[in-house]
Amino acid sequence: MPATLIDGNAVSTSIKARLTKRVSELNEKGISPCLATILVGNDPASAIYIQNKQKAAKQVGLVTQDHRLKDDLSQEELTLLIDSLNNDSQVHGILVQLPLPEHINEFNIINKILPSKDVDGLTAINSGLLLHREASLKPCTPSGIMKLLDYYNIRIMSQNVVIINRSILVGKPLALLMLERDATVTICHSKTVNLNHLLLGADMIITAVGDRNKFVLNSEMVKEKAIVIDVGTNRQSGKLVGDVDFESVKEKASWITPVPGGVGPMTIAMLLSNTVTAALNPSSRQ
Repeated sequence: MPATLIDGNAVSTSIKARLTKRVSELNEKGISPCLATILVGNDPASAIYIQNKQKAAKQVGLVTQDHRLKDDLSQEELTLLIDSLNNDSQVHGILVQLPLPEHINEFNIINKILPSKDVDGLTAINSGLLLHREASLKPCTPSGIMKLLDYYNIRIMSQNVVIINRSILVGKPLALLMLERDATVTICHSKTVNLNHLLLGADMIITAVGDRNKFVLNSEMVKEKAIVIDVGTNRQSGKLVGDVDFESVKEKASWITPVPGGVGPMTIAMLLSNTVTAALNPSSRQ
């Protein structure tokens, strides 16, 4: 029997409907949640991501600022912009689209954002709070994955979860969120030995490689009734596809996310949710 589809579009739509109502209630109290996005350079994929985030923000009633900067912008100039947004009481959330040009230090720039306005949940402060189970602003993709699993009542506790990604955007924070829910977690990456063996022992596989020339998850790597979450995005013959050979794996898995329409919409939904959360924090309105 084919796997049940985990529909990120449907779940994100329900989240955005609740957020629209919440934003309206905040407006009545004189609070207008505002998301400021920063894009440095002309990377086409990043430009599309920013466009989608801005569009979704406006759909739920958020005020938006869209800062698009040349790729030769200096680190000092970018820092000054972030400082001005930090000091702007009308801005509640700040998002710097990654990756940044090579001449800019991403760690330093991310950590210039006030933790209370860090709607990507990537500052060292918010990462530390996540480690201690105290974060209110959590990385969007991992949070979106957890929301999807909860929406479909998919068991997390005691599951053997294999994550193929070790980035600060996905793998590391997702591992912490899974550990909070009593899963047993293995993080795999390009230097992992016997990857296929680890995958075949997994109750849940979450893959976020994003390069089908290096990795494709096929049915021979997945045990019967495994849960498969595909975070990868690749362009193949003009189409958006994930890391998973969807047609073969769906015949073996119990649950599976599509690409597009799976984790992607949830990432944006959680960004909007974080912005509303930030607007409720007095320190983001100072």
